[in-house]
Amino acid sequence: MPRLAPLMTCLLGLLLLAATPARSQEMPPWGTGESQGEDLSIYLVTFGPGDDVASWFGHGSLVVEDQRQKQSRLYNYGMFSFDSSMLARYAMGRLEFWVDDASPGATFRFYRSLNRDVRLQELNLTPAQKVELGNLLAVNVLPENSHYLYHHYNDNCVTRLRDAIDKVVGGQFKQAMSGPGRMTLRDHTRRYSDVGPAMGLLLDFLMNDEIDQPVTRWQEAFLPDELERQVADMQVVGEDGQKRPLVAKNLNIYAAEGRPVTPAEPPKYAPMLLVLGLLLGGGAAGLGLWIRRTGARAPRILLGLQNLLVGLVFGIPGLALFIMWLFTDHTVTYRNENLFLANPLTVLAVPLGIQLMRGSPRALARLWRLWRVMSALGVLGLVLKLLPMFDQDNWRLIALILPLSMGLEGACTLARLRFPAASKPAEPMTPSLKASGS
Repeated sequence: MPRLAPLMTCLLGLLLLAATPARSQEMPPWGTGESQGEDLSIYLVTFGPGDDVASWFGHGSLVVEDQRQKQSRLYNYGMFSFDSSMLARYAMGRLEFWVDDASPGATFRFYRSLNRDVRLQELNLTPAQKVELGNLLAVNVLPENSHYLYHHYNDNCVTRLRDAIDKVVGGQFKQAMSGPGRMTLRDHTRRYSDVGPAMGLLLDFLMNDEIDQPVTRWQEAFLPDELERQVADMQVVGEDGQKRPLVAKNLNIYAAEGRPVTPAEPPKYAPMLLVLGLLLGGGAAGLGLWIRRTGARAPRILLGLQNLLVGLVFGIPGLALFIMWLFTDHTVTYRNENLFLANPLTVLAVPLGIQLMRGSPRALARLWRLWRVMSALGVLGLVLKLLPMFDQDNWRLIALILPLSMGLEGACTLARLRFPAASKPAEPMTPSLKASGS
């Protein structure tokens, strides 16, 4: 299951750690048995999406308030340490998070300063359930219990809230939400990352078919907005056998101004990516035809530059994806079909593109071999879609990258027809390729 940093719903906890008051080291009254259930109010808090990648998916917390003793605390499961070893732990897919508590008022002001929604749902729990949930949170925040291994879809700052609520209602929540979800985890990820299309496409590239499988509504509640929606829909059965809403009332503390609304459905940009892939591939073929007809220097430089950029834009993510599969716990990257489209071989286009720009006689032949292999791999990945096991939802990446690879192969083929000596690495570049054009 993925632990991809760009997808970490709760990374804003880092900011909360620095911006909100440190929690008291004393156990709150609901953790010591001093609070009475009738005096407690418990709220599910939903914070809307923010501006940076880490906050695109929103955030959530629970607030416990003892009205008689005039104490309240906000429990935030999104805390982590940004220290020297954090990047190494993340790179290996082993990032540790923990729960901490803070002042609700200070936290709400902090999110308001970021122009992020702050919405509360008071949970309609019995006095005994309020005491149980308050005690669970107070015990969780103790140092010996607070840490957990973060998992973006299965174990994050929102699923911990979901699980706590389900526990105090006797498993009714999970049972009620066991039906089919509205969409796959990939679709949810894509709709939240639509605010940044380039980063959204990168996330789409890195993730395998684990997040393409059917999920339940319960699993969809890894997102704050989904948990909020499900809690609002939930009816729980009390000891008297009567159903009652899980939410007693809603409070909107702050509504963000001018922030785009998260789309209800994932974006449908496969046709646009196909057009872009055809344009880029066709443009490369056009440069190859220009070289074949004139032997000019300008198209050679442009073709080399295009190879350089393609190697950087697709080769580096392909190399990272390959490394993550082999050496890390980022299981969402394992056996990723996008490796047919871009992989460590693609990085070779960077030095070879530079060599082609500088007039190397070997670069053209090597690039032709590279793109011939990459085109064949891309076609193989497409053909394998006929088999049930190759079910990854990566048609958008195929639409973009495969036409580009085939266009670059065609460009090198055409250029080699002008300079057949370029296919013989031992021979120098022909003078006409070096000197003609500008």
